[in-house]
Amino acid sequence: MASEAVLQITDDNFEQEVMNSDVPVLVDFWAEWCMPCRMLGPVIDEIAAEFDGKAKVGKVDTDANREVSLKFEISAIPTVLLIKDGQIVQKFVGVNGKQEYVDALNNAIG
Repeated sequence: MASEAVLQITDDNFEQEVMNSDVPVLVDFWAEWCMPCRMLGPVIDEIAAEFDGKAKVGKVDTDANREVSLKFEISAIPTVLLIKDGQIVQKFVGVNGKQEYVDALNNAIG
């Protein structure tokens, strides 16, 4: 289960929470059955806690939220998108090291 700092992003709230956000948003597209996704989960939790108040960090369950997953052409999971001002700034496919996500967020924050 994701930490309280991690937003649960759905088809219904994606536009508001991500596209209209006034801070950068790191979005983890994942599924419960995906073992690499589950490995990445604790890293996403840590990043969410570290960037609380500076950026948003959220997760999209691709099985339950197909609309957003199709819109962003998510064909492999985990996929992590960094979105700022409604635009994809960076896309990570597969599991990456925590520092790669942290560096990307820091660059997006400025």
